[in-house]
Amino acid sequence: MSSEEITVVHLMRHGEVHNPDGVLYGRRPGYHLSDLGRKMADRVAEHLAERDITHVVSSPLERAQETATPIAGTHNLELATDERLIEAANVFEGKTFGVGDGALKKPGNWKYLTNPFRPSWGEPYIEQVVRMMAALGAARDAARGHEAVAVSHQLPIWIVRSFAERRRLWHDPRKRQCTLASLTSFTFHGDKIISVGYSEPARDLVPSHLLAGAKPVKGKAKAFGA
Repeated sequence: MSSEEITVVHLMRHGEVHNPDGVLYGRRPGYHLSDLGRKMADRVAEHLAERDITHVVSSPLERAQETATPIAGTHNLELATDERLIEAANVFEGKTFGVGDGALKKPGNWKYLTNPFRPSWGEPYIEQVVRMMAALGAARDAARGHEAVAVSHQLPIWIVRSFAERRRLWHDPRKRQCTLASLTSFTFHGDKIISVGYSEPARDLVPSHLLAGAKPVKGKAKAFGA
């Protein structure tokens, strides 16, 4: 197998989730795409329909599987699952995390906010890098010379992109460039990443308060890391 091959792995964030209570759902089961989220998934499947995709893989969580399904279907591929693409672990799972309300106002939770560099409230950033780089490598190997789609979650995608682009891993969550149903595309020359691109095929479907850089709105949890 030639080391000169060009392979592209598109890391895709899942579509909008039905979550009327604004819960930080994290790795919890039972959270599915909303009707709008399914439209986002279909939109991206249409966007990628003419691409040379030979492998589609997803996080095991329902929202990611449901996002990946139409893409796999469009290319007549069996959907694979990779546990390494799962959402980052977070001690605030199951809690609300809105602006001006929720978990951050409770003193009992403040002990988890002592170290933003690790971070102290969840899975260490470096551990996310290790597993996501391994998942990227596996998807690359499965689609050598072609393209793959790997559906994952906001925080792990942003962290592995930051690592690949040699940025610090700790960051302001409001500034993540990883909108719902977005594609963060890694181009490999052989085994080496030579470029990282970003696109939002379903941007017009994304609620404005969930776009990267949007100002927080009281009562609307952004569910960072979802």
